[in-house]
Amino acid sequence: MSFSFRVAGLAALLTLGACSPTFNWREWPVEGTPLRATMPCKPESASRSVPMLGTPVELHMHACEAGGLRFALAWADVGTAAQVPVALAAWRSASLQTLRVAASPDDPALAWPVKVAGAVQVQGVQAQGQDPQGQATQSRSAYFARGNLVFQAAVYGLRLNEEAVEAFFGGLSLPAP
Repeated sequence: MSFSFRVAGLAALLTLGACSPTFNWREWPVEGTPLRATMPCKPESASRSVPMLGTPVELHMHACEAGGLRFALAWADVGTAAQVPVALAAWRSASLQTLRVAASPDDPALAWPVKVAGAVQVQGVQAQGQDPQGQATQSRSAYFARGNLVFQAAVYGLRLNEEAVEAFFGGLSLPAP
């Protein structure tokens, strides 16, 4: 293979790399729910049984990474709408513990104003903590519900990109039933 052919191939690869966007936003229906989301990358999905309110529930998780940030959506069916407020509070608390944040999830310093179209009981949380590897991380999360479904949408990273955060949360909606 000639040197000029290698150089031309490398130049083509660099050009293609320069054209690929950091955030490739696409609308994505969250299977099994009415939630619609806009994700900056193709999410990987997983489900597992977790204890919630003393009962095992199936937690569905979807996440991807783009631009040095992790975008995550998770949801569970807690059985009845009466369980929703307790489940959302427990989820916020568990998420903060995972980030090693000592504050209460109801601490006004952690409040973050966020709206999710069509959702009820929306609460936004912003925190600075540590990821599971002990690295500093910032997060913005929204906890919300519709019927007996509870949701968490979150962005994590060393430094959050405000435009990406706004696009992610602005792309969440629960259309009218």
